[in-house]
Parts: sequence; structure tokens; C-alpha cells
Amino acid sequence: MAWTSILAIYAIVWWLVFFMALPFGVSREENPEPGHEPGAPARPMLWIKAAVTTVIAALVTAGIWALIVYQVIDFRTPA
Repeated sequence: MAWTSILAIYAIVWWLVFFMALPFGVSREENPEPGHEPGAPARPMLWIKAAVTTVIAALVTAGIWALIVYQVIDFRTPA
């Protein structure tokens, strides 16, 4: 499996996991300042979510790589 394929799979998995992680731990401001969006999160913790997403995406990508390399999932033979 080429490293470009692994990189593409990692990028797709990273964004999927990141979008799934965004709602966790979000709380709204009770009294937002005038002009601020009332639905905006008080502390979005994006750096923590990005770090956790990086680790989870690496593990999922490694699992997908193993499934393809050990031919549990085979894309080369016709059905």
C-alpha cells in the first residue's frame, strides 16, 4: 500500500473523527455579551479535540492499513 494512500485515508479519517468530537464538552455562555452569538460555545477546547482526534485517527488508520495489507479486505480481486 502506497504512503499516499495511507495519507489520504488518514486525512479522511481525521476529519470524520474531528467532526464527531466537536460537540463533546460544549457548553453555552449563560449571559453572552451584546453582539456575540448566543449559541457559541464558552470554551470549545479545539486544541484538546484536535490532539485526541490525531491519536484516534492514527489508530483507526493503522487498523484500516492492517485490514488491507493482511487481505481481510481485498480490493484487487473482482467480486
